[in-house]
Amino acid sequence: MLYDTSTKYGRWAYEHELKRMKYLHKWADKQGVEFVSINPKIIIRRVREKGQEVYVNLMVSTEYKYVYENESSINLFRIGTYHSVKIVKGEEDEWFIAREWYTDPFADSLKLDDIKTVEIKNYILSHRPRDLSKINKRRKTAVQYADKYCGAAGSEKTGYRYNSKYINYNSRGGDCANFASQILFEGGKFKKTHAWNYNKGGSKAWVNAHAFKNYMLYSGRGSLIAYGNYEKVYKAAYRLLPGDFIAYGKKGKVTHISVVTGADSKGYTLVNCHNIDRYRVPWDLGWSDKGIRFWLVRVHY
Repeated sequence: MLYDTSTKYGRWAYEHELKRMKYLHKWADKQGVEFVSINPKIIIRRVREKGQEVYVNLMVSTEYKYVYENESSINLFRIGTYHSVKIVKGEEDEWFIAREWYTDPFADSLKLDDIKTVEIKNYILSHRPRDLSKINKRRKTAVQYADKYCGAAGSEKTGYRYNSKYINYNSRGGDCANFASQILFEGGKFKKTHAWNYNKGGSKAWVNAHAFKNYMLYSGRGSLIAYGNYEKVYKAAYRLLPGDFIAYGKKGKVTHISVVTGADSKGYTLVNCHNIDRYRVPWDLGWSDKGIRFWLVRVHY
């Protein structure tokens, strides 16, 4: 499929994909990894034809595999996205993408220019795998829930679904805190409280990312491991355990929550989340802009 670069929206879509590829290469250099495969699985949800134009709503579950330098272990993560695409027919029966709208997992970090990549890369490559098998049962069941309901980042086995018991808040500002709350309640067996609850809808601390972070810290259910930009916190991130969470913010306000679900072959922390659905994704991928701040939070199970 080709992009129709003769139109404004087609050109924007094409140029954005080039920026995403450039960012992914820069992140790989910072990380000391090589991507060995990137395989998208496309699931078409709805198609509407209008003359020589076709409008398609689809879901893409993209599987990324990578290896670290001088290492053979293959690491895998998945990112799920939801797309609205306009396709037009050309003069020679070719089809072109004239417009593509979706929430980009890398939109907040299409530059890595000011980061000390050599120092960071050497630090990451100096690590070994982490043994996380001895975490307690509640942490394990929290991770199981996070893997089962990570939506488009899931698999055929999980049905690419969210838990239908809960409202999907993606169209209302984001579902990340709602998903994190579900993970703690359904998987981690935390009891609801007056401030943090769900009954035909979630309380502010349940569904709002900033309020969720504050509730967890001020209630004593969580404690801060580290706060700051990437260069300040990346070493502390190795202390995170499955079932902990990371809050991502700009100008002091949290805009996203992800939950720790494991570590890769160099012990690098991996996360699951909603909004842009993620399954076992390196915790900073898509969040590399120098203006972003991270709260690394230990959850007390």
